[in-house]
Amino acid sequence: MSLTQAPRLETDRLILRGPEKRDAEAVMGFLLDHDRAAGFGSSPNRGDAWRWFNLNVGHWHWHGYGYFTIEDKATGGAAGISGIWFPESWPEPELGWVVFDGYEGKGIAFEAAQRARQWAYDDLGFTTLTSNIVPSNTRSKALATRLGATYERTYHNENMGEDELWRHPGPEALA
Repeated sequence: MSLTQAPRLETDRLILRGPEKRDAEAVMGFLLDHDRAAGFGSSPNRGDAWRWFNLNVGHWHWHGYGYFTIEDKATGGAAGISGIWFPESWPEPELGWVVFDGYEGKGIAFEAAQRARQWAYDDLGFTTLTSNIVPSNTRSKALATRLGATYERTYHNENMGEDELWRHPGPEALA
């Protein structure tokens, strides 16, 4: 059962849905892996990872959007998270994505981010989105480029330190 009012979105291979209690272990496992979560913001301990999972639930209630759980239709497993993120101190709403261990290199992040962006434009009325990417995260920069985003500027993110802001094409450019 979803912990939020998030809609259920689908692609050919994926379901994007609100976070459920059953997703907590996968999300926390990702956050506790310092190497894998370095570009996202890893958690130093299980309690902080649990708090981040619940922060995402609260984010949905505060904004009406947040990170979807990416569910692989073929396995039913949680493959990652993607959605719109805009906590206090962020410069603008961000389109974000991560995939969990074993799901890399399959186009899942691209497919999920593309669908989440379409939802933000079509259903939420957003006219622009950004992605905040730490300079060393070459894989996310490559994905942002594949999504049509372009580097706009570097800024100081109080949570991540030096961060790059990448601008996505607006809905009219994608039509």
